[in-house]
Amino acid sequence: MAKVTFETDMCKGCGLCVSACPRHILVIDKSVINKKGHSPAAMTDISKCIGCAFCATMCPDCVITVER
Repeated sequence: MAKVTFETDMCKGCGLCVSACPRHILVIDKSVINKKGHSPAAMTDISKCIGCAFCATMCPDCVITVER
């Protein structure tokens, strides 16, 4: 199983990672506001993650780290 880490305080909530995820397990978490005033991306079910790192590749701010 992959380990995915989000640096949520740096996320601007652009949603590019959400659209890139082939498993559709990333969302913009509207219940959280980070230090920059944005709703950050979050993973709904880590057990479904295949570790493809498409999310990290698409992130313009490099806030996502994927480890296999």
